[in-house]
Amino acid sequence: MAKEIRMLAAIMFTDMVGYTSLMQQDEKRAKMLRDKHRDVLQNLVSEHHGQILQYYGDGTLAIFGSAIEAALCGAEIQQQLQKEPKVPLRIGIHSGDVVYDDEGVYGDGVNIASRIENIAVSGSVLISEKINDELKNQTELSTKALGSYELKNIKSPVSIYAVDSHGIIVPTAQQISGKTSTADHSVAVLPFVNMSTDPENEYFSDGMTEEILNALARVEGLMVTSRTSSFAFKGRNADIREIGKQLGVKTVLEGSVRKAGNRVRVTAQLINTENGYHKWSETFDRNLEDIFLVQDEIASSITDNLTKSLTIHKPIKHATKAPTENIDAYNFYLKGMFYWNKWSPNSVEKAMDIYEQAIDLEPEFALPYTGLSACNIFLGAVGLLSPKIAYPNGKKSALKALELDDSLPEAHISLAMVYYFGEWAWEDSEKCFLKALELNPNSAMAHQYYAMLLSTLGYNKKALKEAELAYQLDPLNAPISAMLAFNYYNVNMHEESLEQYKITSDIDPEFHESWSGKGWLYYKMGEIDKAIETYSKVLDYPGFRHKALSGLGYLYAKNDKNIKAIKCLIDLEKMETPDLQLDVEKAIIHTGFKDFNKTFKLLNTACDKRLGGLNFIKSKHWKDIHHDPRYIALLKRMKLPED
Repeated sequence: MAKEIRMLAAIMFTDMVGYTSLMQQDEKRAKMLRDKHRDVLQNLVSEHHGQILQYYGDGTLAIFGSAIEAALCGAEIQQQLQKEPKVPLRIGIHSGDVVYDDEGVYGDGVNIASRIENIAVSGSVLISEKINDELKNQTELSTKALGSYELKNIKSPVSIYAVDSHGIIVPTAQQISGKTSTADHSVAVLPFVNMSTDPENEYFSDGMTEEILNALARVEGLMVTSRTSSFAFKGRNADIREIGKQLGVKTVLEGSVRKAGNRVRVTAQLINTENGYHKWSETFDRNLEDIFLVQDEIASSITDNLTKSLTIHKPIKHATKAPTENIDAYNFYLKGMFYWNKWSPNSVEKAMDIYEQAIDLEPEFALPYTGLSACNIFLGAVGLLSPKIAYPNGKKSALKALELDDSLPEAHISLAMVYYFGEWAWEDSEKCFLKALELNPNSAMAHQYYAMLLSTLGYNKKALKEAELAYQLDPLNAPISAMLAFNYYNVNMHEESLEQYKITSDIDPEFHESWSGKGWLYYKMGEIDKAIETYSKVLDYPGFRHKALSGLGYLYAKNDKNIKAIKCLIDLEKMETPDLQLDVEKAIIHTGFKDFNKTFKLLNTACDKRLGGLNFIKSKHWKDIHHDPRYIALLKRMKLPED
C-alpha cells in the first residue's frame, strides 16, 4: 500500500466544454485550444503556489495551500481564456481534507470539488461556501450566492457561489438546477400490458412499447430510460412513485393493448411520479391491416402528445421504420439481448446461437448482426476466443449491420468496439461512438462503452461522467452498474465504488464481474482477508476462474504467501489453450511478486497478440508499474497517450 499523506487543501477542477465534439469537427483547433488551456494553467497555478496533480485529457486537478490563491487563480484563468481564441472552460473549487499518495489525491473534498465543476457553465468559476468564507475579507474578488444544491453522491446539500469579476460568467440558479436535480424532461416507458385474450398478442404489446421507446429516444431534450430498466417492471404491480425513484425519472408512460380480430385498442397515460397524478391520457382505436404501420402511427401520436405535455419545443424526429417485419425474428433478438447482458461466457454463447436463429429467420434484419459482433468482441477480449477469429468475425458482422441500416446506433457501437478491442484504433472508435450518440443521445449502451474507451485513454473524470449518464439512463442494467463502479474506483471514490458493486449484485446476483471488482477494491481499501474471500467465491465459476486466479495470485504474492501464489500461476498455465491466452493474468501475479522483468515480458507478448486485457493498462489496477519506463514504451506500442 502507498504511504498516505492527509492535508487540508483547496482543490480546483477544470474541464473544457465540448472538446470531444470539437475534435470531430476540427481536430487541429481542438488540440490548439487544449494546449492553450494547459499552458495558461501551468503558468497561473504555479504563480499562485499551487500544483497540478493530474491531467484528464482536456481537464485538470490541482491543489493549493490557500483557498484565496485557488480562487484568484481560477478567476485569472477564466480571464485569460476568454481572450481569443476563447477556450470554453468550467472551474469548480472546494476546500477540505484530502488524502494524497502515489495514486493521486482523493477524499470527500476532491469529490465535492469535482461535483461543483460538473454543474458549472463555460466561463464560470463556482466555489463552495468554505471557499467563499475565506474570501469575505478580500477586496480582489466578489462573489454571488447561487443557492444550496444536492450534488451526486454527496450526503448533504452544498451552498454554491460564483466568482463575480470582470470577464467571468455568472450562471443563473436555473442553469445550475438543471444539472443537479432529476430532469423535468425525463420519462420511462413501462411495458404496455397485453389485455387480449390470446397471450401470443404479447408480442404486439411489447412491440408497441419498443416503438414508443425508439421514437422518444430520438426526441432532442428528452431523457428516456433504456429498455433493460423499463422492462424490469414487466408484470410487477409497483407503485408509480417507487418506480420514479428507482429509475430517476419525473414521468412514467404506461398503457395497455387490447387486440380482437381486426381491431386494436391502445390506451396510454403519462403520470407524474412525484404525486401519482395523470398529466395526459388517450385511447386509440385502429384497424389492423398492417401491424407495424399501426405501431408506428400510434407511437408517433403518443410521442407528439407527450412532448407537448412536457413542453419540449424542439424538432421531433418521428418513429423510424420498424427494425423488421418478422416478429419472431425480433423476439429472438430480444432473447439474445437478455443473455448478452449477463456478460458470462456461457450466456454470451447462448446469445450468439439465438442471434443466428434471428438471422436465419430474417437475413436482412440488422440488429442481430450487431449482437453477433458484440459477442465475438467480448469472447476475444476476455481471452475465450482467439483474437484472430473473434475480431474479424466481429468486424464482419458490424459492417453487415451498417450495410443493412446505417441509421442504427447499435451498428455504429459494434464497429466502435471492433476498433476498440480488435484494432486499437482509438480515434476511429471514438468517431463511431459519437455517431451513435448523435443518432440516439439516450443510448445507455453508447455512453457505457464510450466510458470504457475514455478510461483506456486515461481520461478517468470524463469516463466517470459518461458512466454516470449511462447509469442514469439504465439504472437496472448490471453491466452498466458495474462499469460505473469501475469508474468510481479509477477516480479513487472507493466507498462509492463498493456501494455500486453491491447495487450491481442486487440487480443480478449472477453477474460475476461485480465479485472480481469488489475483490480488487477490498485490497485497495486494505481489507486483504475480504479481498481473498471475495475472489475465492468466483474461483469455480466457468469463464471467471482465470480472473479469480490472477486476483488471488496477486494478493498472495503481495502478502508473502508465495507457495499459494505460485500454485495460482501453475493453475493458469494449465488452463491455457490456443483460444485462451492468459499472458495478462500471469503478468498480474508477477507484478505482485515485483518481478517486473517477467511482467513486462508477458505484457509485451500480450501486445503482440493484441489481448483485450491490455486495454485497461492505464487503470489503477496496474499502478505498480506506472512509474516504470517500460510502461511508457508499452503505451507507445499501443498508441495510447502517455499522460
